[in-house]
Amino acid sequence: MTAAFARAALDAHALRVEAELARLIEPLDRGERDPALRRLVAAMRHAVLGGGKRLRPFLVRAAAELGPAEPEAVVRVGAAIELLHCYSLVHDDLPAMDDAATRRGRPSCHVAFDEATAILAGDALQALAFEALARSDWPASAELRAELVAGLARAAGAAGMCGGQALDLAAEGGDLDEAAILRLEALKTGALIGFACEAGARLAGIADAPLAAVRAFARELGLAFQITDDLLDATASAEELGKPAGADAARGKATLVRLLGEAGARARLQAVRERALRALDRFGPEALLLRATLDLVIERRR
Repeated sequence: MTAAFARAALDAHALRVEAELARLIEPLDRGERDPALRRLVAAMRHAVLGGGKRLRPFLVRAAAELGPAEPEAVVRVGAAIELLHCYSLVHDDLPAMDDAATRRGRPSCHVAFDEATAILAGDALQALAFEALARSDWPASAELRAELVAGLARAAGAAGMCGGQALDLAAEGGDLDEAAILRLEALKTGALIGFACEAGARLAGIADAPLAAVRAFARELGLAFQITDDLLDATASAEELGKPAGADAARGKATLVRLLGEAGARARLQAVRERALRALDRFGPEALLLRATLDLVIERRR
């Protein structure tokens, strides 16, 4: 199975996730007459619909192929993770954070609306992510739903994505060693990617040692994603990325590309790929899509 196959599978799954995201957001302003509330929901739609790779929802699907999983559950969990991811992008683009004017080839949420509306839209998307997981209108036990809510909270909070963002902001213009950069990237990017893989495996009934192997794969996948992202920021055009290029260097971001150089970062990326594949050695053909998705992440151009 190749990265091209994974790309086609990702595109098909993205359509299902897009429909689920629209279904989750649509009732929020149905019949609502207050223009302020309608504007808030419009900002949420702008941030979520009509763009994005939908990689994290696809990782849920790829990991769910390790065993029997309900398709409706795979889509719902992926949509919840995407809602939280989109909230993080809205806030990441704000002037107080990375100050990015474009996202996914369109104006950032705070540019299309205003800063206050963008902040509230991000807050509301985060709340909707947890509501989507906690609701009983998709096939999962109450126990599993509660565990997934707790897992997403850990991946998103101070011990995960938000903590990584704090480290990232604090490191701007400074010099971090490799261990500090790896910790930053494991939290900022790897935590949510790791949760997506683990959630898919949990939906497939994977537990114990096999689940530990999925977690090991996900750690390497998260690092592969971030190294690739940093390489693209350094080498791709704004048109290819759909957002400003060269932003990391301009802000003095702490990255492995900055520390090791482009050639060193590419060599490290290859080593990460090999470790990720070894983590899946215990699985057979049921892990083919996970393996292909790893190469899709590394070979992407945006």
